[in-house]
Amino acid sequence: MTHRLPLLVLACAALSLPAAAQPAATPMPVCTQPGDFAPQQLYGLWQLTLWPSDGGRESAPASTGALLFERHPEHPGSVRGSLKRSTSGNDRQAQVVGDVTNGGEFHLDESADGLTMDAVWEGEVTASGCGQELRGVRRPAEGRASGDPVMGFVLKKAPGWR
Repeated sequence: MTHRLPLLVLACAALSLPAAAQPAATPMPVCTQPGDFAPQQLYGLWQLTLWPSDGGRESAPASTGALLFERHPEHPGSVRGSLKRSTSGNDRQAQVVGDVTNGGEFHLDESADGLTMDAVWEGEVTASGCGQELRGVRRPAEGRASGDPVMGFVLKKAPGWR
């Protein structure tokens, strides 16, 4: 019986350890659904991928870049920011303004000179993206003959911007 005593002592010691000595469960992050997406969640840096909507693929982008969204100082609930992206031959910069509706729909106007609208973006917050992904279509603005095709887009929130 004496050889079982050390095992019994160890077992009792393990059972008497306070709960704090055990690792705490990590809470699961809350996933924002499209209907709960607030305009403030657009603030920050987003990575951009564009591809032609007529047969192009996201995995073979025609353009990549970034959008930086900030609070619009004149329109509460809206954002404004800057776009920088690659195009064939050169890089493109533009100013953007937009918003997201209560249903998770995303709208954005793009202007290279800050006066004339060059493109419109329409999309939505994806359910699987937990508020960190927007998908849709970018089209040349009505009346613009920019030579840009209609493009599919995905915006993904840059790591560190939550």
